[in-house]
Amino acid sequence: MDIAAIGEILIDMTQTGTDENGTALFSAYPGGAPANVAVAAARLGASASFIGCVGKDPFGEMLRKTLEDNNVRTDGLQEADKASTTLAVVTVDKNGERSFSFCRAPGADTLIDEAAAVKAAEGCGILHFGSVSLTDPACAGTVINVVKKAKASGALISFDPNYREPLWPDIRTAEDAVRGVIPLCDIVKISAEETELAAGCTDPSDAAEALEKQGVSLVLVTLGADGALWRFRGQEGTEPGYKVKVADTNGAGDSFTGAVLCKITEKGGLSRLSVNDIPDIVRFANRAASITVGKSGAIPALPYLSSMEE
Repeated sequence: MDIAAIGEILIDMTQTGTDENGTALFSAYPGGAPANVAVAAARLGASASFIGCVGKDPFGEMLRKTLEDNNVRTDGLQEADKASTTLAVVTVDKNGERSFSFCRAPGADTLIDEAAAVKAAEGCGILHFGSVSLTDPACAGTVINVVKKAKASGALISFDPNYREPLWPDIRTAEDAVRGVIPLCDIVKISAEETELAAGCTDPSDAAEALEKQGVSLVLVTLGADGALWRFRGQEGTEPGYKVKVADTNGAGDSFTGAVLCKITEKGGLSRLSVNDIPDIVRFANRAASITVGKSGAIPALPYLSSMEE
């Protein structure tokens, strides 16, 4: 069972410190939530591919090489003629928490060709996407059509809103877009901060139940240092997180999702899972996230299977 991820791949210009004058220092890290998920799954042993678009520029070349170096197939990685590779500027506070701004007017990530994307998604067992692609109307139409066709062909659909406020005109537009795609999804991972956005309620347990009622088979709510809540086949539980020194939370949710999808593919799909399988899967995902937050950057910080076993 192969995992395909569709959506943004970009450069995270991430603050890594300050110089002697107090000026912020930044490093160019490969990132983009769906790309992070694909790399996380591949590093943990899954077969993964990425579908998206970069510019014909050095950053685009860097991103393609990053995917290839991590054994993520790039048949679906397109190049835009009239837009540069998208940049996300990531500033980090003293607790490792992030804030974002974007250079994307338009960015290459929004220019995915639908026909090529549909072809690249053919035969995947799981197709993962997020809401950043839904912030651009044309790109949203493309991604949703690819998702619908993949679902009709039997693929499981995985979704992480991965809400980025600067990319939306207002919260109501974001809520409508996120809630509009929930019925297409078999697996939904949200953060505790996204429960209102996705489900219209603030309590993680209530949100998980609400999403399940809309047809989502496996709901996962990440709770930061407190671990994650899961809901599957009418039952739910919480698995604690790991205590680590946080360097940068960028990519933590994506490593969590990649780890979950990796384990689902190992089991042969959701239909072959029992409720008793879920706690082990979530603990594995919590471990992946804990390793990621201990390092700077998104893709560079994602764990390999060998580090999970230490």
